[in-house]
Order: sequence, then C-alpha cells, then structure tokens
Amino acid sequence: MQGLVWDRDGADWPNRDSSSFVEAAGLRWHVQRMGEGPALLLIHGTGAATHSWRELLPLLAQHFSVIAPDLPGHGFTQSPPAHRLSLPGMATDLGALLRKLEARPEVAVGHSAGAAIVARMCLAGRMTPRLLVALNGAFMPFGGVANHLFSPLAKLLVLSPLVPRVFAWQASHAGAVERLIGNTGSTIDQAGIALYRKLVRNPAHVAAALQMMANWKLEPLLHDLPRLATTLVMVVAANDRSIPPEVAQQIREILPHAAIERLPGLGHLAHEEQPQLIAHLIEKYARAMAAGQAAQEM
Repeated sequence: MQGLVWDRDGADWPNRDSSSFVEAAGLRWHVQRMGEGPALLLIHGTGAATHSWRELLPLLAQHFSVIAPDLPGHGFTQSPPAHRLSLPGMATDLGALLRKLEARPEVAVGHSAGAAIVARMCLAGRMTPRLLVALNGAFMPFGGVANHLFSPLAKLLVLSPLVPRVFAWQASHAGAVERLIGNTGSTIDQAGIALYRKLVRNPAHVAAALQMMANWKLEPLLHDLPRLATTLVMVVAANDRSIPPEVAQQIREILPHAAIERLPGLGHLAHEEQPQLIAHLIEKYARAMAAGQAAQEM
C-alpha cells in the first residue's frame, strides 16, 4: 500500500514551509519545526498527523522552538515493521529522531495516545523534559468487555490487507469523516475535516493506525508511571467521548502531584477547537516551571 505523497497530498498541508524530511531509526520522517526558544515536542495521537497542530504550533512557536513529527506510518512518515508500531517501539524510534535532530525538549506535549508515548519516552530515558502536558491523555486501558475484545479485534483486522482499503473506501462517503469527528465530542472547522478525510482515505495510513491499536498495551506503562520524574499536567475536556475525563483522576491517584486542568464545553480534539486556550495553558505551566528552576538556582 502506498502512503501519502508529499508533492501531491502535501500541497495544501498546514505550515508546509516548516516541514522537512529526516532519516532516523531506518525511517524517513516528516517533521515540522518552527520558532526559537526552549525546545518543545508535540506528539499527536493515533490516526492523526501534524495537521492536528495546524493552529497551535504557530502560537507555541512565539515562545518555543517547536518540533512536531508525524508518528511512524502516519501522515507522511514512513511505516516501520509492524512490531515497532507499539508503545515501546515508537518511543524508541522517536528517541532516535530526537538524537538525529540534536534536540533536548524541555517541554513535551502529547495528545491522546501521544501522551502515553511521551510518558514512555521519559521513563525509558529517551528524553528528560521538565514538563509533560497530556491533552486528553490515553493512559488507561479500555475497561470491562472492551479490554478483552479491543486488542484481539484490532489484531484480527490487521491480518487482512483488505480492511484498511475498505475503511478508506467507506471514509470517502459523504458525512463519514464528520461522523467520526463528531463521535469524539469535538466540533472542528471544514479545513480540519478535509485534512482528516485525506488521511483516512489513505489505506497505508489506516493500516498503521490499526496496527498501532493492535500492539497497544498500557499495563506496563501504568506499572512504571510512579517512577515518572517529569512534572505532569493533564488537560481534560469535559465533552471528550474518546477518553473518559475520570481517567485523569485515576492517574493522579498514581501520581499525587500531577495537576489537572478541566476544560468545559470541549471534546477530544480540544487543541483544534481552542488552540489559543491550550497554548495559554502550556505557556503558563512552562513559565511556572522556569520560575521554579530559577529560584532553585539562586
């Protein structure tokens, strides 16, 4: 299956002028870099790409040197062997990308599954940011029956090369992507919907997202999470239909010093709905972190 082609599919990609392609961990990565200041890493969630940061990235670039890659197999980044589309696999490969870029993020921001990847990178020593901001972070396994069915079902789906093609074909139907977005509890603009449509119509992108879900195991992360030395801030949207808001409270029982910021009226894609609000929250905690460090050094 052919992935997205930059010269064709990337012609209208948001923040295109900030894009470059980098070889690391045996993959060709699509990376967007913008701004000057302390390094800040943005990691999107399953099935998304750098387009998800289209408005947030320029706002953060006013204060930070922002690095935003497409995850392996997503968007315009090459897909690795199937077993590496896992939490530890992607954490390792992203660590190799940061080494190639000679980047040492002081702040890391992850959306949904991206938050879990960032946490795993920190725990594995792939990077040592002082602040981790989780935007509707997917830290907990599915509960109940879904916990037993979801991973086996995803594994069954990825066994058939026809499944991603069928999914992509269904996504071409009128209103299909709008329904997918609506099911997250978010409302985004038509430009954002068009970009998601471009992604989910591509069988290779869909196949990578399905394989990632098939390999997803959060229990080892939860076991190790008490060792997380990085300050954790969990931004939780009240209307999120993908990650229950109470997940943040469960994580704070593991990490009592973690902070929770609750956002009324927003859904799973809160950073696309209200990018200025999210940028303000990230900047607020980054300033507090820097002030605390300066006080310690006096």
